[in-house]
Amino acid sequence: MSQSSSPIPPAAPLPDARWGPTHALILLIAIFTFGTLLFREGTPIGAILSLLGGCGAIGAGTLGLAGGGRRLIAALAEVAVRSGADR
Repeated sequence: MSQSSSPIPPAAPLPDARWGPTHALILLIAIFTFGTLLFREGTPIGAILSLLGGCGAIGAGTLGLAGGGRRLIAALAEVAVRSGADR
């Protein structure tokens, strides 16, 4: 039983994923759609804005940490703590 085996070529390396305008547009459409659906279901606008703002803050923080923007995140956290302490 002889089998002719051809070697499988190595896989080409994948390009680095980058945050581009297409990603931003898709995210913007998703956020607007989600807010519109919540509004149509009777959710108060203040609650929608708080929810979407929180989602945006979590997303920005995640991208900042993943992209190496630790200094930026630390500065934003410091500003948030100082603004909360003044109240």
